[in-house]
Amino acid sequence: MNKNKNTSKRALRGLIRATVGAAFIVSALTLHSTSIIAADELLMAEPESVGMSSERLQRIDDYFQRFVDDNQIAGAVSLVARHGKVVHLSAVGWNNREQNMPMTTDSIFYLASMTKPIVSTALMMLFEEGRFRLDDPISDWIPEYTDHKVRVSDGARASNVAEARPVTIRHVLTHTSGLSLNPDGMGLTEEEQRWVTNNGEAFATLGERIARAAIIPAAFHPGEQWQYGSSTDYVAILVEKISGQSIDQFLRERLFQPLGMNDTFYNIPRDKVNRVAAVYRPTANGESELQQAAAYKEPSTYFPGVAGLNSTASDYIRFAQMISNGGELDGVRLLGRMTVELMISNQTGDKDVYVRGPGFGFGLGFGVLVDPTLSFDTASPGSYGWGGAYGTLYYADPVEDLIGLMFIQLPGHAPLNIRQRFTNVVSQSVIDSGSTPNPKVQGYGIER
Repeated sequence: MNKNKNTSKRALRGLIRATVGAAFIVSALTLHSTSIIAADELLMAEPESVGMSSERLQRIDDYFQRFVDDNQIAGAVSLVARHGKVVHLSAVGWNNREQNMPMTTDSIFYLASMTKPIVSTALMMLFEEGRFRLDDPISDWIPEYTDHKVRVSDGARASNVAEARPVTIRHVLTHTSGLSLNPDGMGLTEEEQRWVTNNGEAFATLGERIARAAIIPAAFHPGEQWQYGSSTDYVAILVEKISGQSIDQFLRERLFQPLGMNDTFYNIPRDKVNRVAAVYRPTANGESELQQAAAYKEPSTYFPGVAGLNSTASDYIRFAQMISNGGELDGVRLLGRMTVELMISNQTGDKDVYVRGPGFGFGLGFGVLVDPTLSFDTASPGSYGWGGAYGTLYYADPVEDLIGLMFIQLPGHAPLNIRQRFTNVVSQSVIDSGSTPNPKVQGYGIER
């Protein structure tokens, strides 16, 4: 970078911090409360009161600001909570760089795959009502998948064979179903391709698409591999079939309203679009450019399970804290403790959870850190959570009673390693000698 560019960046950085800093002071005064009641009334605490360092937490802002200064991201929101109290909530950079709109702590982000833990939680709420067993076939509710086929290859040719076992609810929760809504390479005729893709037109509902996709053979026999793809779309449809409500309605009535998550939607209301963070994309020179500015979209009736929700840091922490609390927040219990322990326990053995990286297994809707010595992240055994394709990340460390959230909007962020390094910057701010004498790993207590 030349001298003029550096000078310009320093001036820009000063403007951003002055603007966002002022916004954060007002936000902090507004957010301070004696109890967690709604997402706009977060319980804030002095970091030192929960064994964290104020000075070291500042490194989180410095961390994201470097990416902003180098034009690799436009902006970021980050949140850290410990022992049920938020000790860091901050915004740096731009919500929309081209329009000189600073990022704010109430900016709304496209969650992409961070939708998955929420939708999986919805299904487990129905599990607690005795509506099904985890090993019941999904064909009990989606009959099109009775006698479903699997695509196998002997090296010379491929053919479709009967499933070795039915796809179960556990399989779709753990991404071991082999199911996909993508017909490419699955041996379908042109007519079948047109059928499952609706001739290239958008489907009105996910349920219609799932039903048609039953003619797509699975990539492997259920339970034999871990494959990231369409499984959580089936979770969403199971919620709809079992509850009699759309997943959108179920989430609003059974999760978002009880938890006070007032800024979490599939369809963003018109009066909140001005808070939606613009989406950027990487350029060939390693910087970023605008991909899509915020714009109002007419309400959809297509509600995926794999993605689709939009939210804020202040909303998502309420969901994350509920899970960390064993299913309860502010007197509202959505799940029982034993159910949560089941969800955040590794269900996939030593299968390669390649999306999250080495050392991870997968529970019922959550990635689970099994072996920290293999992981790129700095977190304790049993840490869990998930991220989104646009650069969002949620993780919780049950040993340290710690939650970290980060939100950016940059598909193609992987070369930056920005999410993996975030866990390192969060963990270094813990300064006490130990959070609890008997922490929980994968939901179950151990002795230090």
